[in-house]
Amino acid sequence: MRNYPSNSPEAAARIVVLALMADGTVDRSETQLLERQETIRRLGLDHEQFDKIFYEFSEDMLTKAQRLSSGGLELDAKSINKLLDEIRDPALQKKILRMMLDIVNADRRLTAGEASLIAQAQGNWDLDLCEVSDSSIPCHRSPSRAQHSSPPA
Repeated sequence: MRNYPSNSPEAAARIVVLALMADGTVDRSETQLLERQETIRRLGLDHEQFDKIFYEFSEDMLTKAQRLSSGGLELDAKSINKLLDEIRDPALQKKILRMMLDIVNADRRLTAGEASLIAQAQGNWDLDLCEVSDSSIPCHRSPSRAQHSSPPA
């Protein structure tokens, strides 16, 4: 896989592309969502730049991904984590996870691949879904794993 600078628009766009492809196809509802929410502009890119990242990611998938018996391609968890690790800024992580959630929900169906990607991003970035929701209800996080493993004072 190509490397992009940490927190760059290109690294962020590649995560969005990964979400678009998580169910094996890019649906019309997902591309309409990108347009309606101005996702590409919000990433700091124009359509030509986004298309280039999309095609480069597709090329990388052909050479790096595992081919499934169904003919589809799948990245392993380690490879996905490397892509997610390029996004280090917590505010950007929340922004991208919100975009990912919108994309995987665009067709009103959540596939196993989409759910797995969302869970992996949440775990990698240590985010709760309520942290990226549009709700006005306050988020009450449970203590992090690090706090659970600390000895009592």
